[in-house]
Order: sequence, then C-alpha cells, then structure tokens
Amino acid sequence: MLFNSLDFLIFFPTVVLLHFLLPQRWRWAMLLGASCYFYMAFVPAYIVILFATIVIDYFAGLWIENAQGARRKRLLVLSLVSNLGILAFFKYLGFFTENIADLLKAIDLPYPAALTTAAANKVFVGVLTLFGQSSVSSYTEAMSILPIGLSFHTFQAMSYTIEVYRGNQPAERHFGIYALYVMFFPQLVAGPIERPQNVLHQFHEKKTFDATRALDGLRWIYWGLFKKMVIADRLSQFVDPVFNDPNPEKYGALATAAATVAFAIQ
Repeated sequence: MLFNSLDFLIFFPTVVLLHFLLPQRWRWAMLLGASCYFYMAFVPAYIVILFATIVIDYFAGLWIENAQGARRKRLLVLSLVSNLGILAFFKYLGFFTENIADLLKAIDLPYPAALTTAAANKVFVGVLTLFGQSSVSSYTEAMSILPIGLSFHTFQAMSYTIEVYRGNQPAERHFGIYALYVMFFPQLVAGPIERPQNVLHQFHEKKTFDATRALDGLRWIYWGLFKKMVIADRLSQFVDPVFNDPNPEKYGALATAAATVAFAIQ
C-alpha cells in the first residue's frame, strides 16, 4: 500500500476518523491494528520478523533499565546484535559473501564464486519459502521482495534501547504502545527514524481534533505528493534507464552526470 495509491487514499481518512471517534483508551489499539494492516498489505508473513524484533527490544528495554553495571551494556549489545543480525542477513549476506569470494580469488585462495552464489540462493530461497514466497528462485529475486522498511524499523527499535541505556528514556511498560512506536504506519516504511522521547509520550496523551492543525497537515501531505508524483516520478523516467542499465558505459559523461544530478533531486 503506497502513500500515493488509491488504497491509502481510503485507508488514511478512515484511520483518522476512527482515531477521533474512539475513546482514548482504545486509540492505541486501533492505530496498532491499522499499522499491522498497512504492513501486511505488502507481504503479510513478514510481520513475524517485525514482531520478533519488537518482542526482543521491549524486554531488552525493561531489563536494561533494571540492570546495573556491565550487565546493562551486555543487554544492550545483545539487543543491537539481534537487530543488526536480522538486517545483515536479509540485506547484506549476498553482498558480503560475494565480496569475500572476490577477495580470496584475488589472493589465489580457493573460494569458487559459483559456490557462493549457490549458497546464497539456497539460504534465501529456503527462508523466503517459509514466509510464503515459494516462487522465488534466486538471491537476486529475493532482494526485490525483502521485508519492507526493514532498515527503518530496525534502527527505530535500536534507538529505543540505546536511549533507555543512556537514561534519556524510561522503559515503556505498555507492550502495545511500544509496538506502535516501532510500527506506526506513517513512518514505518520510509522513516523518518524518531527518538522514543519524541514519540512515545504522544501515544499516551489525549488528542482532540484541531481543524487548523488538520489543514496544515493536509497542506504538507499535498506538497509531499506533488514532489513525489510530479517531480520525482517524472525524473525517474530519465534516471532509471541510466542507473539500471547493465552496460552503463554506453552512456556519455554528460548523460551520466545529468542522471546523477536528477537522482539527487529525487
């Protein structure tokens, strides 16, 4: 469900309406349910990965707050390693194995590139099959359907445990509200990554409808859609052929430089 899709055009006003109609005590649950629905609109099974990171970091935050001395640091490291491990597996396993293979080949040590590719394919196809992606047959295909927003929600979760460790944020006792902090749909797939002290307290506060703020928000939304659909999407028609071409050397220096500038504008 993209922000500039018809589905989101229906989804977003519905969520806003329900938010202000529901009593305060149920708003977090509605927003969490809406965020789950939004995330599952991409690849439903990947919510298992997201939920796993939420559980790990929720308890890590509580334990870090109550721990003393070196144990606090060990708990933080455990949380960070688990988050970065998931991110590295899905996004960088193939990159690292292929580069290690190239390095070992450069110094004449046996490490067949074909074996690396086959191993990466086997691992990724096996994992993605568990998540319902049985049609995937290669690592390259797998990279195109990785868990949506993986980097954003990983670093969002990490920012929470780091701030708890530093003493800048008390550990969140309400599991649902912590889950909402990680999963909140407006920032789930494209950021920005927010510090917990800027966001968590807002889910506890009662909000009343303010027409002035609502109109101001709509203006920002319309401006964002204009930049995305009118500027960025139009520039992609020029940028994508240059950056995605398997033989980029056929483009001259001027075309490549222009595509680079256009990409920066995007």
